[in-house]
Amino acid sequence: MHAYRTHNCAALRASDTGCMVRLSGWIHRKRDHGGVLFIDLRDHFGLTQIVVGPGAPAFDTLDRARLESVVTITGEVVARGAGAANANLATGEIEVRAADVVVQSAATELPLPVAGDAEYPEEIRLKYRFLDLRRDRLHANMMLRSGVIASLRQRMIAQGFTEFQTPILTASSPEGARDYLVPSRVHPGKFYALPQAPQMFKQLLMVAGFDRYFQIAPCFRDEDARADRSPGEFYQLDFEMSFVTQDDVFAAIEPVLAGVFEQFAGFGGRAPWAVTQGAFPRIPYAESMLKYGNDKPDLRNPIIIQDVTEQFRGSGFGLFAKMVESGNVVRAIAAPNTAEKSRKFFDDMNEWARGEGYAGLGYVTRKAGEFGGPVAKNHGEPGMQAVYDQLGLGPDDGCFFAAGKLSEAAKLAGLARTRVGQNLGLIEQNTFKFCWIVDFPMFEYDEDAKKVDFSHNPFSMPQGELAALETMNPLDILAYQYDIVCNGVELSSGAIRNHRPEIMYKAFEIAGYSRDDVDRDFAGMINAFKFGAPPHGGSAPGVDRIVMLIADEPNIREVVVFPMNQKAEDLMMNAPNVATAKQLRELHIRVVE
Repeated sequence: MHAYRTHNCAALRASDTGCMVRLSGWIHRKRDHGGVLFIDLRDHFGLTQIVVGPGAPAFDTLDRARLESVVTITGEVVARGAGAANANLATGEIEVRAADVVVQSAATELPLPVAGDAEYPEEIRLKYRFLDLRRDRLHANMMLRSGVIASLRQRMIAQGFTEFQTPILTASSPEGARDYLVPSRVHPGKFYALPQAPQMFKQLLMVAGFDRYFQIAPCFRDEDARADRSPGEFYQLDFEMSFVTQDDVFAAIEPVLAGVFEQFAGFGGRAPWAVTQGAFPRIPYAESMLKYGNDKPDLRNPIIIQDVTEQFRGSGFGLFAKMVESGNVVRAIAAPNTAEKSRKFFDDMNEWARGEGYAGLGYVTRKAGEFGGPVAKNHGEPGMQAVYDQLGLGPDDGCFFAAGKLSEAAKLAGLARTRVGQNLGLIEQNTFKFCWIVDFPMFEYDEDAKKVDFSHNPFSMPQGELAALETMNPLDILAYQYDIVCNGVELSSGAIRNHRPEIMYKAFEIAGYSRDDVDRDFAGMINAFKFGAPPHGGSAPGVDRIVMLIADEPNIREVVVFPMNQKAEDLMMNAPNVATAKQLRELHIRVVE
């Protein structure tokens, strides 16, 4: 018999009754029923119930053992008594009568329980992450993550992609986030940077003649944490393709993502969630900002924002009329079937908007065709009916209004759309809805710097190429840039790349960079393009976010094995930490307090 186990803790069935077996695992639960001790023994695979009666050689040892102690138990498989079977457990028809027990490792008092679903402070959970990972939910999430990555890899290979690894120690590049810098011991005063993404390397692989590249790439950005973004490091499905149009990129990655979501749509034993079928909808950036108030729309929410600026030009509602005359806009957010809602529902939305830093959120109530509220009173019934006709609203529908500068009104309307959809229970459940956001503006005006700058990815091909850069207003130029969005979560950004040096020089010139700046900051790429570069493009869906969505977790830390906290601290390994004087001397670094 094997020293530790003949079976794992999920393997035994009624057909094994009468067999002598050996199991090893952690003591998950203990129950004393009238002097008979029942133990749930847990390993990576599942649970098996162990039973031992008083006087048995193993009784005292198991009775003294704390929860989460690691034990090896030898005993006979017996059928559970009538009515005692557990249909929710794979091994629920049997139990093992312990004849012998060996304590492999005794556990001390636990800082948090493993059994059960009780919530514990994040600080404790992260400090003792190895215990947290023993819990059913976290363990299942990590196995899901492993399965998702394996599926992504298999599907990419099936699509003709080849996996390559790109450098971790590289040069700093201005990609929009702060770099993590690594001092060089052999080059005093110089630093490597951890890659924010393998952007330049994957493009150089296309220049090198490799047609389709991918990797499950680690990326490093010194950014603050958010619910959908880990601080420090994250992983993405990074890919690039040669001789492709935007349509080719979409056609390659859509079946990969849809296939993975379909494969794991029934995660955790739930009824499988629906997944977008066929080609993902494509929504131009400008349309998304108008209809949804952001560039990552949640299509499960049926509310569509509409511009009603002209409806309030010269209106009796003076506040909106004055704003419109001064160049501001008014956006309307429908609140369907709110006739039975009290005035407090609408007032609370207004207070919420103020709490978000806005002046407020105008509203109109309506019940049985009768308009209510200050906006309706001053704008007049004919004017309100015209607004409602435009929005397609009925006699029992309410409406909210966001007014202000274009960007501010759009953002508030988008936030209000989400909140109204949630509060009214309008968000479609148990579904994954994908879309592409396309036609991003190539440039934007930076109000702080008082200059035109890149709005998205500086290495993207402008629509219209060099002719557009030379003849169009920069703020009117669109780029072959695109984002993949699922349920309001941005999974990735991508683009058809600018592979021609003369177009790149001109694009950077518009953004205020000289030819020398480009040659210095992007030497590897611009030099490579001068030796023949194919048209190419790609994207990089975030692995952490994919798993978070499939697991239906609200926080990305629930799907990362060893995450840091919101301060980018690893509480378990006590990182970051101070370096020793010897280490600093070797690196030619002095710390300034």
